[in-house]
Formats: sequence, C-alpha cells, structure tokens
Amino acid sequence: MQRGKIETAVGIFILAGLLCVAYLAIRLGRMEWFNSGYYNINASFTSVSGLKNGASVEMAGVEVGQVEKISLDEENHMAIVELRIKDGLQVSDDTIASVKTAGLIGDKFIKLTPGGSTKMLKPGDTIFDTESTLDIEELISKFAFGKV
Repeated sequence: MQRGKIETAVGIFILAGLLCVAYLAIRLGRMEWFNSGYYNINASFTSVSGLKNGASVEMAGVEVGQVEKISLDEENHMAIVELRIKDGLQVSDDTIASVKTAGLIGDKFIKLTPGGSTKMLKPGDTIFDTESTLDIEELISKFAFGKV
C-alpha cells in the first residue's frame, strides 16, 4: 500500500513538472493561444526585405507589438504587413511605419512614428504612410555604376 502512494505522488510531481515546462516554453516562445490584449492593423510597404513574422513593433523605442503576418497584395504589388498592437495604445491615422534595422546583426523591426492627428485607426485599418527598408546592395550597385 505504501508503494502505491509513493508512485502516485511521483506521477503527480512529474505531471506538474511537465505542465510547468510547457507553460514556460509557450511564454518564452511568445506564443499566444488567446488573442486577448491585442488588436491588428495593417501597413502597406513597397518592400519589406528581411522582415520576418514575429519581429517587434516599436514606438519611441518601446515594444508595443509584433509582426503577425506578411503577405503580398498581388493587385498593387505591395507588401501588406499585419501588425498586432497592444490594447490601449491609440495609433493615429497619420502614423508613419518604417522598416528599421536593429544592431549589427541586421534584425529588422517596424518603427511607428506617431503623427498629430486626433483620428485614430480602428482594428483592421491600414497605415499607408510607410518607409521601406534601405537596400544596401542596390545602393552600392548604383554608386559603383555611377547612377547616384
């Protein structure tokens, strides 16, 4: 009888440990199963070279969201970036979205520069004032062949 109690206690302890590991993997991996606390807006860019899903969205140097999805608008040949923004953060309709490079490694992120408008974007709206990423290779080739 004593052995059965010990085996049950060990089983419960192992199960609790596995649940803790799963929780930490989800939290550290920034996975969200429930979309609570966020809303989505879109940004239209001519180029988002190097930007990846899960990249951070920053305003004034503070992370305010993540890149949810990147797709192509085949009709206009534009990149549509879906941004997941924290609830409570108001984004005005004249906000400028820029693709920037962080650090020496070159990780790309979206920088939001707020405007002065009092009209705010609603979930699902699109930012059209955007600045695409700077393509260093294209700039060097223009310089090398005298087209600058």
